[in-house]
Amino acid sequence: MGAYARASGVCARGCLDAAGPWTMSRALRPPLPPLCFFLLLLLAAPGARAGGYETCPTVQPNMLNVHLVPHTHDDVGWLKTVDQYFYGIKNDIQHAGVQYILDSVISALLADPTRRFIYVEIAFFSRWWHQQTNATQEVVRDLVRQGRLEFANGGWVMNDEAATHYGAIVDQMTLGLHFLEDTFGNDGRPRVAWHIDPFGHSREQASLFAQMGFDGFFFGRLDYQDKWVRMQKLEMEQVWRASASLKPPTADLFTGVLPNGYNPPRNLCWDVLCDDQPVVEDPHSPEYNAKELVDYFLNVATAQGRYYRTNHIVMTMGSDFQYENANMWFKNLDKLIRLVNAQQAKGSGVHVLYSTPACYLWELNKANLTWSVKHDDFFPYADGPHQFWTGYFSSRPALKRYERLSYNFLQVCNQLEALVGLAANVGPYGSGDSAPLNEAMAVLQHHDAISGTSRQHVANDYARQLAAGWGPCEVLLSNALARLRGFKDHFIFCRQLNISICPLTQTAARFQVIVYNPLGRKVNWMVRLPVSEGVFVVKDPNGRTVPSDVVIFPSSDSQAHPPELLFSASLPALGFSTYSVAQVPRWKPQAHAPQPIPRRSWSPALTIENEHIRATFDPDTGLLMEIMNMNQQLLLPVRQTFFWYNASIGDNESDQASGAYIFRPNQQKPLPVSRWAQIHLVKTPLVQEVHQNFSAWCSQVVRLYPGQRHLELEWSVGPIPVGDTWGKEVISRFDTPLETKGRFYTDSNGREILERRQDYRPTWKLNQTEPVAGNYYPVNTRIYITVALPHPAPPHLDGKDGNMQLTVLTDRSQGGSSLRDGSLELMVHRRLLKDDGRGVSEPLMENGSGAWVRGRHLVLLDTAQAAAAGHRLLAEQEVLAPQVVLAPDGGAAYNLGAPPRTQDLFSTFTITRLQETTLVANQLREAASRLKWTTNTGPTPHQTPYQLDPANITLEPMEIRTFLASVQWKEVDG
Repeated sequence: MGAYARASGVCARGCLDAAGPWTMSRALRPPLPPLCFFLLLLLAAPGARAGGYETCPTVQPNMLNVHLVPHTHDDVGWLKTVDQYFYGIKNDIQHAGVQYILDSVISALLADPTRRFIYVEIAFFSRWWHQQTNATQEVVRDLVRQGRLEFANGGWVMNDEAATHYGAIVDQMTLGLHFLEDTFGNDGRPRVAWHIDPFGHSREQASLFAQMGFDGFFFGRLDYQDKWVRMQKLEMEQVWRASASLKPPTADLFTGVLPNGYNPPRNLCWDVLCDDQPVVEDPHSPEYNAKELVDYFLNVATAQGRYYRTNHIVMTMGSDFQYENANMWFKNLDKLIRLVNAQQAKGSGVHVLYSTPACYLWELNKANLTWSVKHDDFFPYADGPHQFWTGYFSSRPALKRYERLSYNFLQVCNQLEALVGLAANVGPYGSGDSAPLNEAMAVLQHHDAISGTSRQHVANDYARQLAAGWGPCEVLLSNALARLRGFKDHFIFCRQLNISICPLTQTAARFQVIVYNPLGRKVNWMVRLPVSEGVFVVKDPNGRTVPSDVVIFPSSDSQAHPPELLFSASLPALGFSTYSVAQVPRWKPQAHAPQPIPRRSWSPALTIENEHIRATFDPDTGLLMEIMNMNQQLLLPVRQTFFWYNASIGDNESDQASGAYIFRPNQQKPLPVSRWAQIHLVKTPLVQEVHQNFSAWCSQVVRLYPGQRHLELEWSVGPIPVGDTWGKEVISRFDTPLETKGRFYTDSNGREILERRQDYRPTWKLNQTEPVAGNYYPVNTRIYITVALPHPAPPHLDGKDGNMQLTVLTDRSQGGSSLRDGSLELMVHRRLLKDDGRGVSEPLMENGSGAWVRGRHLVLLDTAQAAAAGHRLLAEQEVLAPQVVLAPDGGAAYNLGAPPRTQDLFSTFTITRLQETTLVANQLREAASRLKWTTNTGPTPHQTPYQLDPANITLEPMEIRTFLASVQWKEVDG
């Protein structure tokens, strides 16, 4: 997406002089080989090859070489849907037709053998490819072999880096890179990662790129202050050491900042979407401008060269959805190259050439310089004072949650497809397939999708693609479960359990609950199902009755808040358990209804507790007051409630408004949703809950289950009222007395943790213009504060090791911060009345299903030393939660010769061959190598020769290892 902006003003899409977006048919995915599948283990690929660079153009060693990179940036959805962009529909919204761009580029490349072009978004290219004739496909293959059509990045999309989980990033990159491998072989493998439009860059993204085998990484957007400092220090290019855990150079990645974002230099855009003058070299024409343009270009190139360290610079010649008439671009670039190079005879030291990012990177590597090293990330991003792109961390929270749920479901689908084999794809329920959901999820990683920065009708289309992808996966799961259980049931997937709707459980007197655990460890999981009032008996797989409860919610609307049946399911690792539920007839209901708690100043404090945690609530306000970890004897005052920032619509300092991208409150202090909450208490043997009602549009349930080591806060927000003409950005805030000295910690794409400091950037002195928005960071799975307490510590804060950590885990990506010592806040919802001027031209109103959002925060209190073990496992369990499948009681026998399997699912096959690959399984690890770079931190450790011992695979901390396994499926008797 995304318009670029200068400090002097906002520039929307198509303003190219500023310096500074379907579910594919399953036919597009090669069928799974019958004897092999990809086995991904959380177990890095090493790093020097020059292969793939042999087709690069010749450069002039004693001149300034200007690498012109013709390219188009094609958003996989933004102002238009994916299909509208591909086919060129709705051009009244935005003139863009990707199919015509690719047609035109191929014709233009064939017209001149010196021309080159790069393409990025495989979601579009794969669709175009399958519509071409065999003859055209062979022509394109030849262009790829010659290096004149080069793929950069190679993912299905150019993913966002703030709101994406690392697993989903790997999946979408794998999908695109496998298409290129299957279609073009090694000739099509990208050597360079290319993220020219995402709005800030995560350290984990760079680490993943390095482990995928990329030699370098180029991006377009970084903070305007950071860019100015880098230009002065000649650090526009450096090595990014993207992991504090992996040994260099495993996660080292050469990284370059492009000089003009991803646009051409001012006055040098020759697209149908641009207004710049073409090159006129006829001296007799009154429009003659060749000399002026050549002189201008030489000045631009010389000026740009001052900020880069080698005699090579790069210019991106293209922008959003450009090259629909590629001849316009190439005809003018041909002239420019010829005219500029002709000046060499007159003493010019500038050489211009068609090039690619990989060829530019190759010349930088051959320069054999020593490069500085970066250890942090590029968040938050601002393109000017008061213009922090931190709102999109939280925009469209319902879509962000739907994406996370879909990722969870896709992993279950992938596991059962691999573990059961072809019987999962073709079975009694029809044809099952993971490809549609895999492709829909890949589209959702696009930097205008999961970010929440598209127009509303496009966001609706993203959700449509996810919903369409669930269906074939549900068929696949049904086939797999029938094979594994030995019964053919009418399996039902209640997609609306998050809002307590499931017709089967609410009407049937008897049903079965099958719960699959996608984690590699045993899990106890509390199942909650909406039911009718009554008494139910729940039995485990061995026929033993397990404890259960029915809880009634504090609402007169039984349809909106039906009773819920609770029971704890014990689930094997990578396996499932089946529970039977039966309603007991003619028994007087004994459901547990919540008791209202009156607000009286003399009332004793209200508590909920289990064997590990006690939470205490203020009887006067109904708010959470303190948390105690009873195992560690840690007691921490914690006040949690909801506030909202009044969204700016512009003021005397800046006309910048809060919008889908930008977060800008009109004052630093947020307003409380309410200073007190009406509360109701539920206590049963299986759950203790405090129901808090803050307003007509904001409520929360604070919950504890037996054995649970964390406090669960289930919040409901929306529709946010804006009738007062004030846009609102709603936060949940936790206030404690911990002296954190401005420091807090956030995860990077669900993986490693980074330290954050208020009003501080590790690599430059920050001029803070927005004390709230400028301190917001992406929180993918968790945020925490920790403190080393003085000795002796105050009695109420004393821990065994003198340390204490408060961690809050999220169920989707959100923006978060610590704006004062001891405080944490997370933005849960936002509804805005004005556009922020970054191209969407539509306020973030979130009407319809996205207006009301329910979510969870999980709160852990522990010692600093013990906290990581807890929050890492809990974050993993939140992302890969058990999958509930329902069935009416009494299924028909299916393939009786196949015994039910609930534990050792890997017994369905035998591994006959195991090969280790790079992260995305497109190169064998033993043959993979990357370009080597010298850093100013000294030589990197020598890497031992690669050897694989299939019987002894060791995983280092934070290491990911990928294996390609050939398997032999075991015969099923009967």
